[in-house]
Amino acid sequence: MNRGPLIVGHTKPATETHLSARPEHSADSPLSVHALTVAYHRRPVLWDIDYDAPANQLIAIVGPNGAGKSTLIKACLGLVPRASGQVEFWGRPYRQARARVGYVPQRESVDWDFPVSALDVVCMGRYRKIGWCRPVSRKHKAFARECLDRVGMADFAKRQISQLSGGQQQRVFLARALAQEAELYFMDEPFAGVDAATERAIIEVLRALRSQGKTVVCVHHDLQTVAEYFDHVLLLNMRVVAAGPVREVFTPAHLHQTYGGKLTLLTEAAEAVGRAAEGERQP
Repeated sequence: MNRGPLIVGHTKPATETHLSARPEHSADSPLSVHALTVAYHRRPVLWDIDYDAPANQLIAIVGPNGAGKSTLIKACLGLVPRASGQVEFWGRPYRQARARVGYVPQRESVDWDFPVSALDVVCMGRYRKIGWCRPVSRKHKAFARECLDRVGMADFAKRQISQLSGGQQQRVFLARALAQEAELYFMDEPFAGVDAATERAIIEVLRALRSQGKTVVCVHHDLQTVAEYFDHVLLLNMRVVAAGPVREVFTPAHLHQTYGGKLTLLTEAAEAVGRAAEGERQP
C-alpha cells in the first residue's frame, strides 16, 4: 500500500500536482490521501499513508489506541498540520470542497457547558447555507428541527445541551451534521459511550445517508460490530495495514497484523462465544 517517492516534472512544483493525475488516485473518490505523514513533537503518528475512499460506502477506520485514527481524520480536514503528503476531495483541495464535507468530532472534545439549545447547535450546521452573521430564517430552523426528528430528538429542541445525556448530545451532533447536507461525512467514534437505543438510531441514520449516495468515514473501536455496520474498512496502525471491503479485509490475519498481541484476548473471547452459540444450536 505504501509507495516510494514520486518524481514530478520540473515545470510544476509537487505541491501543485493533483492526486487525480496519479494512476493510483481517482478524482471520483470523495477522499484521496497520498504519502501523508503527521508528527507530534517530531515523533511520527501517521507514516506514509496512501488511501482512496470508495464513494457511497460506510467506511470504518479501525486500529489500536494510538494508531492515529482520529489524527487521520483531523489531518484530512486541516485540523492538525501535516508533515508531508497530500489530501484531496473529489480531486480538489479541502478549501474548495469544504461545503461538501461534514464532521462529527468526539463528544469529549466539545464544551457542552456552552449556553445553547439543541436546536441552536443543529442550526450551526446550516451556517454555510445561511451565510455568516446573518439571522437563521424560519425555513432553516424548520429544516434543523427535521434533522433533530431524524435522530429522535425533536422533543428536546429547546433543551440546553448541558442538560442532555451523553447519548442525547451525540444525537444532537449527528443532527448538526445532517443539517449540513454534506456528501462526505467524517465521524470520530460516533458510537463511543452511547446507549443501545442511540447506537441503533445512529446506524439507521448512517444507512439512510448511504442510500442517498453519501459516503461516511467513521473511526470505530468495536470490532464485533464492524462486519454488521460497515461496507469497507481501513485497518490502521500508524501505517495502512490493509483496506478494502469488509468481507475481504476484516480477517483474523489482518487484525493480528494491526493489533498484534493486543488482539489475543478478544479473539479468544469471540471464539468462546461462537462455540457457546454453536452448542445451543445442537439438538
